[in-house]
Amino acid sequence: MKKNISLVIADDHEIFRDGLALMLNKQENMTLVGQAGNGRELVQIVADKQPDIVLTDIKMPYLDGIAACRLLLQQYPELKIIALSMFEEEDLIVEMLEAGAKGYLLKNADKKEIQEAILTVDEGNIFYCKHTSNRLASLIVKSKFEPHRKKSGDLFTERERQIIQLICRQHTAQEIGNQLFLSKRTVEGYRTRILEK
Repeated sequence: MKKNISLVIADDHEIFRDGLALMLNKQENMTLVGQAGNGRELVQIVADKQPDIVLTDIKMPYLDGIAACRLLLQQYPELKIIALSMFEEEDLIVEMLEAGAKGYLLKNADKKEIQEAILTVDEGNIFYCKHTSNRLASLIVKSKFEPHRKKSGDLFTERERQIIQLICRQHTAQEIGNQLFLSKRTVEGYRTRILEK
């Protein structure tokens, strides 16, 4: 007998959420145990319901999907998260994967693809949306996203260690970016992540 997969969905667009909920409630081996309209609600519902999988929008009020993903995976390392996004949010998809999401779906994905994503991620695999653009594929390849890296490892990535060394040498974000061929904004993003860690 197939196990029942418990799911929570988070999206600030109620109509989209209701449509997704309706579809998921019709699946035999899946149970929707909660819905959230923002990141804060999502964290609370996951604490209460302890689902197997979360499908979450990346852009949400109060706490976005990326911050919620990091927070949830610190508390529940076994939780599997699938990002929901729009076509033009490719940089955010990469950030979401780097934060620990196990896959992503575009919001216009059909029922079959949503089911496939849930089953793939439930089995411990990574799910890439069928409509992955060349640009997104190349962003993922260049990113720090390493799906098979174990969580228990060095606290800082190699790139973060390089940045820490340069910060300690009093370099500005712009100077660090110039040395490592990164934009100033990217360096500032790393700095924020380093401080969070």
